[in-house]
Amino acid sequence: MPVIVDPDSTTARSLLGALPPGCQSVDTTERLLPWLAQHPEEYVVVLGPNISFGDGVTVCEALRISRPATSVVFVRPALDTGLLARAMQAGAREVVAMDDLHLVAGAVTRAHEFSQALRGPEALKKSGQVISIFSPKGGVGKTTVAVNLALALSGKGARKVCLVDFDLAFGDVAITLQLFPSHTIEHAIGSEEDLDAALLSSLLTRYQDSLKVLAAPSHPDVRERITPLLISKILRTLRTMYDYVIVDTAPAFDEPTLTALDETDECIVVATLDVPTLKNVKVALDTLEMLNVGRGHRYLLLNHADDAVGIGAEKVETILGMNVSSRISTSVDIAAATNAGTPIVAASPNHPSSSAFRSLSALLAGEPFTGVNGDSGRHAETNGKDGRAKLFRIKR
Repeated sequence: MPVIVDPDSTTARSLLGALPPGCQSVDTTERLLPWLAQHPEEYVVVLGPNISFGDGVTVCEALRISRPATSVVFVRPALDTGLLARAMQAGAREVVAMDDLHLVAGAVTRAHEFSQALRGPEALKKSGQVISIFSPKGGVGKTTVAVNLALALSGKGARKVCLVDFDLAFGDVAITLQLFPSHTIEHAIGSEEDLDAALLSSLLTRYQDSLKVLAAPSHPDVRERITPLLISKILRTLRTMYDYVIVDTAPAFDEPTLTALDETDECIVVATLDVPTLKNVKVALDTLEMLNVGRGHRYLLLNHADDAVGIGAEKVETILGMNVSSRISTSVDIAAATNAGTPIVAASPNHPSSSAFRSLSALLAGEPFTGVNGDSGRHAETNGKDGRAKLFRIKR
């Protein structure tokens, strides 16, 4: 996947918006090499215009030897012949101007084609999208969002989806779907070195043909034995098996959650319209920014979003400094469907909340939203206040 290097968050977001779903960003060249060491699938490095030309040349020369299949695209404020020649000598694949994002996108596309040709069939291996559902506070409906989004993405079997419960102490995905798994993530403990698709498939529980579940352990004490390396290996393996991997995380910045977020393409932050939750979400967003986790890949979903509580979406956007991407209103139908073991998306496809989940899934999939009767419509429930889709970029 592409990785952008630029210290300016506004510039990074502009580049992310022009590039394929799945792009990530780091803010310094010093952080680039550790990132690449953890993400061998990255096929192109995009050096933003705020990276000094000298630092960019150093990166090019290093990658030319250590990672010849990873292209480097220089994005500069302006072009000149001397700069172009020096960049090419250092090993850059292309040099483009920041004022034409179409040229930047084209350069990345050509880098992808080059990577596939150089790496051979292995480069064509399936690479799915990891979407994490996160909230720093419990009780906001995070699991309900994860389950319904997974069902919406699986659609009528058009996409293969795996729902992973990484709330390792108190995960509720299995009971929400009324599943009784014979295997959980606990049975993968110790398999960090030899975990493969066959082993992982044996640990999954079927909900329907297009949706499988990796359940959390039955006992909370097991979480201490689940290593970050195992979590990372699980997600990377599931990428090769499924179109989408939905991760229900714990409501905390513990090591398993941070590891999952590091492997995440899209992070949906769930909040409710109460002051304590919004305070915690604000702190969480600041922490994610400080850790450079999911920069440009975070989307805010308001659950129980009822105007009667006195806090509207616009006020939330002001408090959090982030656009609202989706709103789910309070409904007893959602709780009733969950208690019956058939989430609202499956139980009541015509329900407004089901429509909101399907609209969000369409945005994540980069597809137009189609209503229950097959008619296309705009993403009404998941748009920001200006009417445009607020999922700033989608990965892979």
